[in-house]
Amino acid sequence: MSKFIAPRRSLASCLRAIVVRSTVGCELPDEQRLNRYPATGFPVLFLQLVGESVMVEPPMPDVKCPQGGVLLSGAWTGPTVSSNPGPTHFMTVLFFPEALHRLTGIDMSTIVDQFQPISVLLDNGWQQLASQMLTAPDDETRVALLEEFLEPRWRAVRGEGSLDGAVGDWVRRLEGQAAAAGIGRSVRMAERRIREWAGQPLRRLRRSYRAEQTFIAARDASLKGKVSLGDMAQLGGYSDQSHMSREAREISGLSPSEILRRGLEDETYWVYRIWN
Repeated sequence: MSKFIAPRRSLASCLRAIVVRSTVGCELPDEQRLNRYPATGFPVLFLQLVGESVMVEPPMPDVKCPQGGVLLSGAWTGPTVSSNPGPTHFMTVLFFPEALHRLTGIDMSTIVDQFQPISVLLDNGWQQLASQMLTAPDDETRVALLEEFLEPRWRAVRGEGSLDGAVGDWVRRLEGQAAAAGIGRSVRMAERRIREWAGQPLRRLRRSYRAEQTFIAARDASLKGKVSLGDMAQLGGYSDQSHMSREAREISGLSPSEILRRGLEDETYWVYRIWN
């Protein structure tokens, strides 16, 4: 069971999504107990509800999350793979990076490509939230606890440009906020501010956003039997199909056509199937 959960409208500029994965009660061979993710600009709050998760790629032998563990990660600059030795149930909360920065004060550039226990990065309020979510009776209650915790905090810190109530082009929104905050200062200062808020340079964020939107459009067209990768490249603003393929490989490790095929046929690419 894999679920993509959109946040309530008032948190749509704070949370990108909540993703739940459970293989409890499922008969899966060991080679299918992997989770393959693309590079992403979204920091993650990860809760291991049942079983264990182990980082496989990039190799991080010390990164293991046992049952009851809660980790925080920043953006990931390349594709990642985790494994579950047995049945698993976990919840992944994806934040817009500037939103998590506003909520916590964390310099997002300091947590790129790494997982850390939340006790290292977050205060007691967040830790209490995590404990409540771990002991909640079901995923619906966990989502409700999360949203009730975030609602007043996000209302207190969100900026004027964050009130769109939809995902929108969050990279362009971030660029505008950085420019407004740096009026009268240099472009370099604005770029430094974006790194602090999002953990990555603006160029990489734009590329990631474009790839995400192009993939969603291509997958939806493929399901209708109408996909044309050449058309998708043009729609996504790539110079040509080869340009799109190069960026797809950097982000996912696969060509666009292979991403679409694996998402439909390979259980380890489940996140590509449900992403929206």
